[in-house]
Amino acid sequence: MIKHFLSLCSLGLFFQLSYAQVAEITTTENISRILNTLASDEMRGRSALVPADIDRAADFIAAEFKEIGLQPYVGNNFKQEFAVNRSKVSSQRVTIANKELADEDFLIFGDFQGSLSAKENKIKTLQITADDDFSQKFREIVQKDPEDAIIAVDKKHAAFLARFKKIYNREQITIKGQERPKSPTKVFVVAESIPADYTVQVEKTGNDFTMANVAAIIPGKSKADEYVVFSCHYDHIGIIQAVGQDSIANGADDDASGTTAMIELARYYKKLNNNERTLIFVAFTAEEIGMFGSKYFSNNIDPEKVAAMINIEMIGKDSKFGPNTMYITGFTASNLGQLMQENLKGSAFTFHPDPYTTQNLFYRSDNAVLAALGVPAHTFSTSQIDKDSYYHTVKDEVSTLDINNIKSSIEAIAAGAIGIVKGEQTPTRVEKLRD
Repeated sequence: MIKHFLSLCSLGLFFQLSYAQVAEITTTENISRILNTLASDEMRGRSALVPADIDRAADFIAAEFKEIGLQPYVGNNFKQEFAVNRSKVSSQRVTIANKELADEDFLIFGDFQGSLSAKENKIKTLQITADDDFSQKFREIVQKDPEDAIIAVDKKHAAFLARFKKIYNREQITIKGQERPKSPTKVFVVAESIPADYTVQVEKTGNDFTMANVAAIIPGKSKADEYVVFSCHYDHIGIIQAVGQDSIANGADDDASGTTAMIELARYYKKLNNNERTLIFVAFTAEEIGMFGSKYFSNNIDPEKVAAMINIEMIGKDSKFGPNTMYITGFTASNLGQLMQENLKGSAFTFHPDPYTTQNLFYRSDNAVLAALGVPAHTFSTSQIDKDSYYHTVKDEVSTLDINNIKSSIEAIAAGAIGIVKGEQTPTRVEKLRD
């Protein structure tokens, strides 16, 4: 009995010491300092399309990496720069039977630029009738039909078409050197049918500029050619329509919270100094406008060398599972979450499968490209996206967040990933969607 009692005491002391060590990885003071800097009005919402604003945030993250003592991921600079082309429509017109359509009565989908007409360009005609489900039919046409087409949309769906135009008729960003094949042109027009006489004209303007991820490494010891990636995105949506006197979408939860976690994990693992695998810490740019930063990063690393990717997105509030919980997108696609939960035995913290499965979050964040290439790459979050009224508004400010929730999430990831960092655990691979 005494021996059994002593064993229990020793075990309890072990957990106490273990989690005391984990708790030392960060402080609420340091979390607040980083969070308040990234989400300050001086950062002006960190839009990836406004270099002066996003560069200010990038410089701050790079300074944190330097102070921690990390090495740049690429060359001598913490910024992983890449060139992009920004193209947007300057004018567009559609004329049917010599009548020019109002702007809200047509949508030109695809990479089309120039002019086409019924006389010179024979493209097929389609219809979305009053009886069709507009959203379903629209997706079928743009996703599955490989040919150019002009589509007559019944006037019953005119409001839907105008709404879709606001979503899809925006500027295009293309990573130089990673251009995708041009998509077929689809011209949707509010009309009973497509007459024999129509013209379509589109003019665009474009310019090239540079974007940058901010990335650093802690070289591995015995397994330096195996990588563990800790990531987030540091951009947000910038200046938006004012609510009262406030027009800055500060993005405290989205994703200054994840960026803070990534920086603090880098600080912890650098002090711990027991990583057998190489650790990569990267803050992605341009997630909000198409995940261009993570696409560039993921397409310029050997996915077979990436043992795991832990992407951190919006951890500033309790998840729907309550305090001391996080959910993991694509939970069953690999056993990364199970391994990390095993390493948290004895603690109150639990990881859960993504509860928002209908939203396909596994392939909607910066883990997506590496996951598609077979890497156990998952996003860790606490965001109740179905209830968060502050998402993408000027109300996403530090005052709405729970610093202790961020702290417990950082500590859970730090302890949960330790076996993978030390090369003692290797998650199973995700089924590939692409080569």
